[in-house]
Amino acid sequence: MPECLCFIYHHMLGELNRLLEFSGADDVLAVMPTYTGVNGFLNHVVVPLYTILKLEADSNNNGTAPHSSWRNYDDLNEYFWTSRCFKQLQWPLQTKSSYLVEPRREKGYLSRGRKPQSEKVGKTGFVEQRSFWYIFRSFDKLWIGYLLMLQASVVLLWHNGGAPWIELQKPDPFARFMSIFISWALLRFLQGLLDVGSQYSLVSKDTKLIGVRMVLKLLVAATWAILFIIYYRRMWWQRNIDQYWTEIANQKLYEFLYIAAAFIVPEVLAILLFIVPWVRNFVETSTWKVFHLMTWWFQSRGYVGRGLREGIMDNVRYTLFWACVLTSKFAFSYWLQIRPLIAPTKQILEATDVRYKWHEFFPDGNRAAVVALWAPVLMIYFMDTQIWYSIWSSGIGAFVGLLQHLGEIRNVEQLQLRFQIFPSAFQFSLMPVDDSVTRTVWAGAKDLLKRLSLRYGWSSVYDKMEWGQIEGGRFAHVWNEIIKTFREEDLISDREVELMEIPQGAWRVSVFQWPSTLLANQILLALYSIRYHRGDDKSVWNIICKNEYRKCAVVESYESMKHVIRKILKDDSDEFHIFIAIFEEIDFAIRKDRFTETFKLPELMEIHARVVELISFLLTRPAEKHKQKVVKDLQNLYEGLLHDFPLQPHIFLESIKARASYPQNNKGTELFMDAVELPDKGDEHFFKNLKRLHTTLSTRDPLLYVPKGLEARRRISFFSNSLFMTMPRAPQVERMLAFSVLTPYYNEEVIFSKHQLKEENEDGVTILFYLQRIFPEDWLNFLERMKKLELNESELWEKDDALELRLWASFRGQTLARTVRGMMYYKRALEVQTFLDSATEDELLGIKELLERGSSTNSRGSMRSIGSMGSIGSELEVAELNRQRKLEQDLANAAMKFTYVVTCQIYGAQKKANDVRAADILRLMKTHTGLRIAYVDERSESYFDENIGEYVTRQLYYSVLVKYDPDLKQEVEIYRIRLPGPLKLGEGKPENQNHALIFTRGDAVQTIDMNQEMYFEEAIKMRNLLQEFTVYHGTRKPTILGVREHVFTGSVSSLAWFMSAQETVFVTLSQRVLANPLKIRMHYGHPDVFDRLWFLTRGGISKASRTINISEDIFAGFNCTLRGGNVTHHEYIQAGKGRDVGLNQIAMFEAKVASGNGEQILSRDVYRLGHHLDFFRMLSFYYTTVGFFVSNMMVVLTVYTFLWGRVYLALSGIEESLTSGSPALENSALTATLNQQLVVQLGLLTALPMVVEDALEHGFTTALWNMITMQLQLASIFFTFSMGTRCHYFGRTLLHGGAKYRATGRGFVVKHEKFAENYRLYSRSHFVKGIELLLLLLCYLAYGVSSSSGTYILVNISSWFLALTWVMGPFVFNPSGFDWLKTVEDFGDFMQWIWFKGDVFVKVEQSWEIWWEEEQAHLRTTGLWGKLLEIVLDLRFFIFQYGIVYHLGITGNNTSIFVYLASWSYMLFAALLHFILSNANEKLAANNHGLYRAIQALAIAIITALVVVLWVVTNFTFVDIIASFLAFLPTGWGIIQICLVLRRPFLENSPLWSTIVAVARLYDLAMGIIVMAPVAVLSWLPGFQAMQTRILYNEAFSRGLQISRLLAGKRNRNID
Repeated sequence: MPECLCFIYHHMLGELNRLLEFSGADDVLAVMPTYTGVNGFLNHVVVPLYTILKLEADSNNNGTAPHSSWRNYDDLNEYFWTSRCFKQLQWPLQTKSSYLVEPRREKGYLSRGRKPQSEKVGKTGFVEQRSFWYIFRSFDKLWIGYLLMLQASVVLLWHNGGAPWIELQKPDPFARFMSIFISWALLRFLQGLLDVGSQYSLVSKDTKLIGVRMVLKLLVAATWAILFIIYYRRMWWQRNIDQYWTEIANQKLYEFLYIAAAFIVPEVLAILLFIVPWVRNFVETSTWKVFHLMTWWFQSRGYVGRGLREGIMDNVRYTLFWACVLTSKFAFSYWLQIRPLIAPTKQILEATDVRYKWHEFFPDGNRAAVVALWAPVLMIYFMDTQIWYSIWSSGIGAFVGLLQHLGEIRNVEQLQLRFQIFPSAFQFSLMPVDDSVTRTVWAGAKDLLKRLSLRYGWSSVYDKMEWGQIEGGRFAHVWNEIIKTFREEDLISDREVELMEIPQGAWRVSVFQWPSTLLANQILLALYSIRYHRGDDKSVWNIICKNEYRKCAVVESYESMKHVIRKILKDDSDEFHIFIAIFEEIDFAIRKDRFTETFKLPELMEIHARVVELISFLLTRPAEKHKQKVVKDLQNLYEGLLHDFPLQPHIFLESIKARASYPQNNKGTELFMDAVELPDKGDEHFFKNLKRLHTTLSTRDPLLYVPKGLEARRRISFFSNSLFMTMPRAPQVERMLAFSVLTPYYNEEVIFSKHQLKEENEDGVTILFYLQRIFPEDWLNFLERMKKLELNESELWEKDDALELRLWASFRGQTLARTVRGMMYYKRALEVQTFLDSATEDELLGIKELLERGSSTNSRGSMRSIGSMGSIGSELEVAELNRQRKLEQDLANAAMKFTYVVTCQIYGAQKKANDVRAADILRLMKTHTGLRIAYVDERSESYFDENIGEYVTRQLYYSVLVKYDPDLKQEVEIYRIRLPGPLKLGEGKPENQNHALIFTRGDAVQTIDMNQEMYFEEAIKMRNLLQEFTVYHGTRKPTILGVREHVFTGSVSSLAWFMSAQETVFVTLSQRVLANPLKIRMHYGHPDVFDRLWFLTRGGISKASRTINISEDIFAGFNCTLRGGNVTHHEYIQAGKGRDVGLNQIAMFEAKVASGNGEQILSRDVYRLGHHLDFFRMLSFYYTTVGFFVSNMMVVLTVYTFLWGRVYLALSGIEESLTSGSPALENSALTATLNQQLVVQLGLLTALPMVVEDALEHGFTTALWNMITMQLQLASIFFTFSMGTRCHYFGRTLLHGGAKYRATGRGFVVKHEKFAENYRLYSRSHFVKGIELLLLLLCYLAYGVSSSSGTYILVNISSWFLALTWVMGPFVFNPSGFDWLKTVEDFGDFMQWIWFKGDVFVKVEQSWEIWWEEEQAHLRTTGLWGKLLEIVLDLRFFIFQYGIVYHLGITGNNTSIFVYLASWSYMLFAALLHFILSNANEKLAANNHGLYRAIQALAIAIITALVVVLWVVTNFTFVDIIASFLAFLPTGWGIIQICLVLRRPFLENSPLWSTIVAVARLYDLAMGIIVMAPVAVLSWLPGFQAMQTRILYNEAFSRGLQISRLLAGKRNRNID
């Protein structure tokens, strides 16, 4: 409630000013604050406001009360938008103010608001009414535009069907075209009616002007409509009199045009202001009274929705985008949707002699045929903009992604090619600039030029890194830290660490030491390339230098070999000096360019082999007894270098003798025997570098599969690619913006327990076993890491309560531990960056490397001596002391810039209950000392109540922030803030977030969900990202920085892959396009970064009103945009994110999102954005938020309208009459219908963004293959099934309400879901609708007219696919869904659930009755209009009976209405029969079983007799029996649905209710059997289960998942 805070601060500031101005000693009380004493402000200001908030929230009645009946957060806040708050509420707060009047209670229940309290301030600013009309009301400009374009198209096409620009040149079409102004005025009148009908409760004695404006708008719209109608009729009357457009008729036309011109003056003015947006922003934000008066007609004054126009360039970009989209849409609609239907429509209207097959109440059935033909076309017309948006946004998104250089480094090969310029790119992008110097335009141009040089490689090798360069040292330090985190996360093995890390200053090599994986096989390639080369030294060197890695490998290997020789030979031996002389001769030959003249190049291969042999043996760390082998290898190398390698060995030998004393070997010992001194086995530094040398020399193949793990490869590729993307230059840590991270937590998993890891599901699978198969490389790497700690697999279970094992599993699930580890990488990254900002070369090398540089008689490894060991020791002590001081300073700087707060709402209760989660949270605080935990603490307190004269107990609530103190070794409180009452008044998550927001620090706050993580290499780029807050993006600086996400759950199963692909497109390409060029990106969820201070003063980071704000995150984006904020999107940094992996989890998530959008469309935020944004941004907003769900619903309704229209035409006989006499008419209608089917199937193009984004980041071939694989794994079934979920919950929420938070769970789903569970979840959303579609298809198949079976298939194939998908989808993606034994078991469980009686303590999972009651809850709380519309929709089920009974053979083609009335006798007979049998079952089945069986037999006999009589006496046939089921069963279902609507107050307490419940149970039983029948058949077929498992887990199979063993429960017993 930001404006409420402003009200309070306003008065408190006045008191402060009076206090500051007071200078006298008299009348001190006059300047005393209004509220003083202990908790004075809390008790007298906060508590009254909180109390009214709580009472209004209670009026919500747990989400079932209408939104219009209670005041939510927005209503209570918007009261302070007007001056009446100063007049009524005043200061001190007037407790009797109408604002603080409590909601009235009636008969024990809170008033639902249908009788407003006149003395109480009601809804303020906006009234949320549950109605489908809000789709039109919030986006009236959109729908008016569509309707006017539709009318214009039909008018222009009706006569000649030419191009619009040609038709408009003709007088008659132009005059008819003018009729759109009549429609326009009438639509404005409709908008006025909706405003009055929905917002009338806003009008009170304090807000009379609102009512005046609504009435005036209605009257003005009606006046325009009347004027247009009058002048339009006069114009055509004159034209018809004159038979042509005479001068008088034209004069009438001009009069009409003059009126139309006056009518569109506001629209012209809006267009002009759109062209000059700064003028409109000035008008809207100005405080001048004249502007207030000018804008009063169009919008009320408020604190939101003003000055929302963007800059001219942004306007041009998103206008061009929508010009392309709308041009494509309307061109397609004009030529391929509307034009093909004009001729068939005319022929249908002109048709005569229509023979009806039923009793037709309206003989003019031609019009009904036109409606049936046009209905699906119109539905597609109104939704296909969503398809065109998807197509164009895919192209634009790919183009913007290319400009951002996404996906340029996709694999290890591309990584190796560009790694040589990584140090320069790292230095430029991630290391700080000197921000003490003012940045000039010239400096910016130089930065741009340098970035382009790095990005496009304009020089052959950009800024080559040599040894000793500080830039290379910084890069190596960070790179090694990244590799270290990979190893800590078990993404890579120890061997991969050796291959990937960069040695820092090892052995003083003169070139930059690249990772071994880049130098692999370069030595052998160099040797092979020059082996038989006959050129001079320069040409040889040019061959080597063609590849930077090859050159570095050669130089490093040669210089490293020098170090090895010096290390293993005593420096006072003759052999040592001989080798020194040999190296000097070689160096001399290289310097003088005489190497090829002095040595034999082919012999290099032999020398190489002898060197490798020597090093290989040294790597075994030989003992003294194996010294002879080293001596022998040295002798071989010596002989090769001295005798085989030189072209003239004797001259070379003389040169050696001249440089060193040549041994005469008169001691009776072998050469090198006394000179060799084996290295210490504990010298890890030496052997580590020796192993690197061996890898460089001996590797024959390029190491293209290092690292092996897919996750490590992906992360390295993305980080490397991001170095070449555009990002702000990084400041030093001490100058960067401080930030916090906030994570809401309730009761999810913190760390998996031992029991959870060992617990088997029904298939015998444990979580640990599952993770071992999903992440096999990670598991082996983990065991390797544990082996270093001397822990084997069995000992892991006993060591420290299996903590290491639990953490390994938790870091691969969606747990709090994983999130905390990832977020604390920020602190680690800041510590590294603080160190690097001021690190010297020696500090980068570290103490060990300094020691390696030092040289004495006992330290022979370096090239030179720097003094005695004594001086080295003192130098190292000083360096170590300085390092410790600097480390402490670095840690302090990092701590000042970062705070991590996890808001664990019920942590206090968990501690009191000794919940294991509380202990795990404390463990996380111990591990990460920078972690802070915020929670709500509830305490009981006794106090003396003076009113009653005794002590009473009250509950006190506190917001608490705690941390772990390593010195005290306990949890300590940092802050404790008393609250006025319980925290949760609205939705839990936003309340949890906002209460802890005060504990965050810094300029920015990043919101992170419990299913997310951060990576160390991405955390390094955070200070670059924060700099975006200082950069203008358009006309404003950002207030929300959008961050890219990577969905890390995609490898679990095919379902997880589909969800991951869908979510990846949403968080990358979709957000990219929304930010640029559309400028309409919102906050759709975490991990966005907020301008903390901006949001603290504008209502927080999410809204929390109950039900209406159930999708709390997006309202932060709405609020940001309405208040003039700017949301951007940045893809050079990414966070990890988990998603649901099972179909039921996904369905609940989709239901939650769809329900949230159903509530959003009723909200004031959406209405204001729809009216305050310019037209094109409004289009962007609509189609990327609620419009997507509206379009999704229209796709489904298209299928319904198409099938119901065809069935209507077939059953009525109109179709046969119209097509039998006119084949041309049949073909035209078929063509038009197929066009609409084509458009429906064109909806598959909405999958285009997935292909485009995949191609952008992984290549077209990979994207194409992934799409083919997805289709083979039945992705189309999944997406079609999800469409049904969204449609059901969006429509139901919009019509009846019932939105609620649905906990999806974040566990691993590998278990088989029982049929009863699937039926409970999907019965109403999919199965009922799927069976209805199947009945329609069968009905049309039986009674429709098709020229061929091929025609029928073409027309109805997509409808069949949709219906079968909705019925079979849950079982296709259910593990072991087609296992015969499980199917039999599921059937028994379903039957038990159906017949189990409900009771007070019985759960939904146990009884059909309890589930059925909960499933109809929305009908008990819906409003009158919701009930009426539900009844109208249910009436469609009666059409089956009405149409089919006239086609029964028993009717003899009689079309009398009495035939239909007589058919109800069957329904009455069925009801009577059910009543008799159910009563007999209840009263006689147990006590008099014989009589009960006799009644059953009598019933069967009566039915049989009736059938026989009808067979003999009438034209009754066997087909009539089947047709009767098709006719009467839907009628019964329709009756049940209507009875449910009329349950209260009419039927619930009547004797009929028990019969209704019993019949409803039978219907659910029948539908369950219908759904299970194909499942049982497929389960019985051999091999189908194996195929389904392969489809479901194909992705996991490719990574070694043994599903057959997993699902059979044949796990490895050694795990325990």
